[in-house]
Amino acid sequence: MKFLPYQFNMLVFAIILCLPVTLLAQTAQDANKLLVDTLPKPKPRVRTPFFGPVPPQTKRFGRAAAEWGLAQAIPFSYGKFIAHAPYSNVTGATIWRNLNPGSFQWDKDIFRTNQFGHPYQGSLYFSAFRSNGYSFWQSAPAAVAGSYFWETFGENERPSPNDFVNTSFGGIVLGEMSYRLSNKIVNNRHRGFGRQMEEIAAFLANPMNGLNRLLDGKWGKVYGNPKDRDSSQVSAEFDLGLRTFNSLTGTEGGNKKTGIYGRAKLIYGSRYKDYHTPFSNIMINVEVGKDDSSAVNAINVYGSLAGWELESNRDLKHLLILSANYDYISNEAFFYGGQSVKLNLFSQYEAGEKVKINTSFGTGPVLLAAVPSTYSSNGRNYDYTSGFNVNGGVGVVVKDRFFASVDYRGGWLYTVNGNKSHYYLHTVNSELQYAFSKKVSLIGQSGYFFLRGNYKEHPDVNKRYPYARLAVRYSVNFTKPSE
Repeated sequence: MKFLPYQFNMLVFAIILCLPVTLLAQTAQDANKLLVDTLPKPKPRVRTPFFGPVPPQTKRFGRAAAEWGLAQAIPFSYGKFIAHAPYSNVTGATIWRNLNPGSFQWDKDIFRTNQFGHPYQGSLYFSAFRSNGYSFWQSAPAAVAGSYFWETFGENERPSPNDFVNTSFGGIVLGEMSYRLSNKIVNNRHRGFGRQMEEIAAFLANPMNGLNRLLDGKWGKVYGNPKDRDSSQVSAEFDLGLRTFNSLTGTEGGNKKTGIYGRAKLIYGSRYKDYHTPFSNIMINVEVGKDDSSAVNAINVYGSLAGWELESNRDLKHLLILSANYDYISNEAFFYGGQSVKLNLFSQYEAGEKVKINTSFGTGPVLLAAVPSTYSSNGRNYDYTSGFNVNGGVGVVVKDRFFASVDYRGGWLYTVNGNKSHYYLHTVNSELQYAFSKKVSLIGQSGYFFLRGNYKEHPDVNKRYPYARLAVRYSVNFTKPSE
């Protein structure tokens, strides 16, 4: 599938936009509540419920299948009748060839198309069923089937294993993340302009879910009560500040740069609650800055699949979490796009009344990752790899005011298509934070990206990206006790 240019900007825009929109809507709600609280309280009386009944959640296979097909037909029609793209010249001969399992061949599409365009398209296949009443596991096959159908009937190029993995696994991860976020944004008890902004932001976050809200008559409709809304805790951090970085290859130094950057981190749910439910805990991290090689420098998505409590008491918690992970990194030193599964051990320690310690350790397979190669191969400037990764971190909280943490992520990656090579990826980040209040903090960060490429037929290459950041952080909890 060839990536439509507007899709990349649309999802990033949705991730960044939906959180401030929700905050504005919540602020309006708080203002209304404050006004109501100042009015005289009427005497209690018996009355009918103000809100109407909540529409039942039913499975709609016909509509889901039609929307799944729509996600196939729109990009095909665009390529065939508007862009006149060569890949859309599908014939009976190309379909018959693609039906042969032996016809699979790694493609040479650009990095952004393969590592973001395909996962985004897969999220539409997944969401077509997820937003029509089907569970997470019931919707997952829709992404797999959508990928296979497109690779076979949607283009005249040979099916590619990298597209199949990226569209299926990446589509499931991005699909469930955006589906839950979309539902959380909209509060069915809100009215007016704020409610419409919530609906628009939710539509941008997950177009399939927004389309079904329109078809079901839910868009803007007031119904339900506090118990009917997703009660998962949602919090976010917004950083704005300056960063300095350098791009180094081997012994050659790059030009040191300094510029403004922004970062948004969303945390949905708690890893210590409802951990048996897939994606009950989600972390989304987005970093942007125009001074680097691209406007979007990082997108990281973590979603829990299953969990097991190992030990829990007043002073100690140990929890084992199996997670699905999607990573997209693009900076001046190198780019990286990978999808992985990890088994994580999270621990909390109470080291006194005012000191808390959090640790984490995780490891697991990297299903597929695109890693930049200095030496072009198969028409690409990156190699496709698989391997395993490991991560670890420790954080200290003192009096809920001072925070310090160090995190490490590393991976060993063996090339499955491209140069005869293997890679080592290491990232380290340290952070100091002082909270002036529950919402406003000053943070300082320093870190290091390191990628080593070992080639059998070429000289080895080391790429480094050291950086430092200073920013103001605004933290907000979107979940109120009354919800």
